[in-house]
Amino acid sequence: MVSDADLIALPKAHLHLHLTGGMRRETLHDLAARSGVQLPERLVDDVPDDWHVIGWARFQRLYDVARGVLRSPADIDRLLRERAEDERAAGSRWLEIQVTPSGYVPRLGDLVTATEAFCAAALAAEVATGVGVRLVIAANRTRPPWEAETLARLAVRLAAAGAPIVGFGLSNDERVGRPVEFAKAFRLARAGGLVAVPHAGELLGPRAVADTVRELAPRRLGHGVRASEDPAVLELLASQGIACEVCPASNVALGVFADHAAVPLRALESAGVPVVLGADDPLLFGAGLVEQYAAARDVHGYDRDDLARLAAASVRHAAMPADLAAEMLADIEHWRLGTISARA
Repeated sequence: MVSDADLIALPKAHLHLHLTGGMRRETLHDLAARSGVQLPERLVDDVPDDWHVIGWARFQRLYDVARGVLRSPADIDRLLRERAEDERAAGSRWLEIQVTPSGYVPRLGDLVTATEAFCAAALAAEVATGVGVRLVIAANRTRPPWEAETLARLAVRLAAAGAPIVGFGLSNDERVGRPVEFAKAFRLARAGGLVAVPHAGELLGPRAVADTVRELAPRRLGHGVRASEDPAVLELLASQGIACEVCPASNVALGVFADHAAVPLRALESAGVPVVLGADDPLLFGAGLVEQYAAARDVHGYDRDDLARLAAASVRHAAMPADLAAEMLADIEHWRLGTISARA
């Protein structure tokens, strides 16, 4: 039997987490009190069990309120340091955290100033905790494509200068903005060496996944779970080795699936699609990375071998240095065999 302590000891990478959604709830309350922001009840009380009745629109409004308490580079420093501490406590040695700079511009300055603040905070968090912290700069698909192209150029320029940026994403309401409209931005990002990691296949079905693969050439898909509805799309992902960043708690909370049993972990893996687990927005959904592994264990019957396979996939599909990947894969194998305990 794999215990909760075993799940924490399992070395892993966290590849699907949003910046504001990774904030500690006590930090949200502290910053809101400092800045005079009155939080809605659902951001004050414990996360309820009936999130699925709220829907995407209200989720986005709550996320926007939470983001509004982040008003200075010092707030970003605190958030990312605490996030890295929480990753370390969960057995995660590598974090690729997604941020959409345009959403923070009203308080942090222009796009360049805001993005540089995120980069500085990520570097400081890594030094403070030993957890590798990298950024995925994401465009907002409800904003015009030219803004995405501007962000792609900025991300490439900063990454080339040594900033901790490894990927380029596309987030927000999947029902707005067709993938083809953002194809140029993703070409710019890929040409600059960034990994393409757009969201797809969460609010829309398998056709949206296929369109995203065709237009944006991703290495990973944020969510991608609706691909399970079409064997041809599953084959497309499997044949190209495109990983799906599956976030079970988020999918259930937003009503993508009725319950954890319906999240298609087994279906994706059985079709040959790599799966990596992520927490998406634990601030709002109340479940971190370890809880996603626990759901795989408790609901889907994943045993030690299965869980080690998920952790290994998170390493193989991360944009981490080869030597760290080799070290982590070796430690995951030791964990699978139970021969040594993973390092703290």
